[in-house]
Amino acid sequence: MIRFTISIIVALGLVVAASIWFSDRPGAVSIEWQGWLIEMSVGRFVLATAIVVAAAIVVIGFFRLIGRTPGRIRDSLRTSRRERGYRALTQGMVAVAAGDPDEANRHARRADVLLEEPPLTMLLSAQAAQLNGDEDAAARYFNNMLNRPETAFLGVRGLLIQAQKIGDSAGALNYAERAYQLQPKTPWVLNTMFNLQIQDGRWRAALATLEEAVKRRAVPADVARNRRATVLMGCSAEAEANGDMVEALRFAKRANALAPDFLPAVLRTADLTIRAGKIRRAARMIHSAWADNPHPDLARLYGEMESRSADDDLKRVKLFERLLSFNPDHMESHIALAQAALAAELWGEARNHLEKAAVEAPSARVCRMMANLEERSGGDTDAVHGWLLRASTAPPDAAWICSDCGAAWESWSPTCDECTALGTLNWEPPARARAAGLPSPDTKDPAERAAGADDGDAPLLEDEIVEPPPEPPGGQKEDAGISPDPAPTIDGTATHIEPNGSTATDAGTAADTPKRD
Repeated sequence: MIRFTISIIVALGLVVAASIWFSDRPGAVSIEWQGWLIEMSVGRFVLATAIVVAAAIVVIGFFRLIGRTPGRIRDSLRTSRRERGYRALTQGMVAVAAGDPDEANRHARRADVLLEEPPLTMLLSAQAAQLNGDEDAAARYFNNMLNRPETAFLGVRGLLIQAQKIGDSAGALNYAERAYQLQPKTPWVLNTMFNLQIQDGRWRAALATLEEAVKRRAVPADVARNRRATVLMGCSAEAEANGDMVEALRFAKRANALAPDFLPAVLRTADLTIRAGKIRRAARMIHSAWADNPHPDLARLYGEMESRSADDDLKRVKLFERLLSFNPDHMESHIALAQAALAAELWGEARNHLEKAAVEAPSARVCRMMANLEERSGGDTDAVHGWLLRASTAPPDAAWICSDCGAAWESWSPTCDECTALGTLNWEPPARARAAGLPSPDTKDPAERAAGADDGDAPLLEDEIVEPPPEPPGGQKEDAGISPDPAPTIDGTATHIEPNGSTATDAGTAADTPKRD
């Protein structure tokens, strides 16, 4: 309103100024045309000209307005249609988030009709189909999205998720690689492709993907370091499976150099070095590792390595005495030397080191080795069974435990075979598990425990010995010094004691942890 008032005032001022100017400068204008003569003052001529020009402008503007009216009507209708389409699209997404497939489908169809832009509605239609359980229809929408550059990435992502849902790891990896080609800087694409390559056993490709993820800062530096060492171990196993032992050793050395305190890398590097015939280098590696972190597998490798130079068991004892010197106070040092002494039938030497290993709370392995020693040395049968009873309640032996799912394994691998997690196996004692299907005594109601005690139904661990074996007739023992009646287990099978301290049943050797194929 203010602008309009100012415009009127300015216009009137101009008219007044023009009138004064022309009145001060009188004159006449004469027009003769086709026999007509028009004479007027200059002021009137200017006024008439202004009126004609203004009228012409009004008429032309009117006709232009009439000419643009149909277009404006079409634009208004199109804008209204688009707004209703976007509103339907938004309501459809809300329905998908709310888990209402019928409402999502209805809004998807409405948005498709109103917008007439498939790239905007195909994703909603695919999600609505998935919500409704129609995976085939969702796959059709996702595949149609692949034909348009602006929606190709969304289509690949949808197909990737579908493939993962149905367990098609090969198809999922293919879609992940296509997604990487479209959006190589996207963190979730790099992480997904890395995980799928690990599951497919493509360790070298996974290593390259990990390096790219680090370059794109999709993985923190400390996490990348641990992952890189684990993936290098997988590359080593992959090279060995392909028969390339040189590459296998090279990858193992890289892992060991990257993480010197990473025990699996030390074990694998030492193993491959021994198989390559480089005994002295492997010995130095084992000596160094034993000083920091003794491990039963290091002792096993040391025994396999030195067996080439030690032609009898007594020399092997001397070799393990040297190994003990690198960490004389550790339990594993005494256990390793005790095993060598048992093999050489040096009962006093074996007993001395087993007693040192059992100073505090002997593990189940030490208890079984003591039972083995008592049995082989012709000791008291009661002592044998006493150690076996202690083994059933002793702290469980250490194993490779998955920190994610808790599964225990005898040997290390880059991924857990139970939950497929990467780099989660750690060497530690497992939590003692109760027998399958039996409740824990600590969680029972006191009345139930009392009733169970009266009925004699108290739950037993699977490795508990129910009753001592009967004495042989006449109290005689066999010449070999082995108890004629091995200790029975709960299922009635007989338990024998192996030279390494483990137990075995009539059906075969028992294992505390599952073995890998």
